[in-house]
Amino acid sequence: MPQTVTTPTPETKTRAKPEKPPLYKVILLNDDFTPREFVIAVLMAVFRMTEGEALGVMLTAHRRGACVVAVYTREVAEEKARRATDKGREAGYPLAFTTEKEV
Repeated sequence: MPQTVTTPTPETKTRAKPEKPPLYKVILLNDDFTPREFVIAVLMAVFRMTEGEALGVMLTAHRRGACVVAVYTREVAEEKARRATDKGREAGYPLAFTTEKEV
């Protein structure tokens, strides 16, 4: 009688792919009191934009009431929005940035 040799098959392990963290938008809110030049300076300082990019964001917020500045992870978005808003407060302006979860 012939012998049957069975070779065990190795178990395959599936690794869970790490989920990407949710992203949050930093949004510039328009106001009628903060000078345009100051808004541009804050955008350049906090978000490292060029003068042209900052001008475009500022004008979009001016025309539409708000503009998405950038998208980051939650912690980074909240920190940048806070820093930018604080710069306005320190100068006595109602400059405001907020964050919103990206869908």
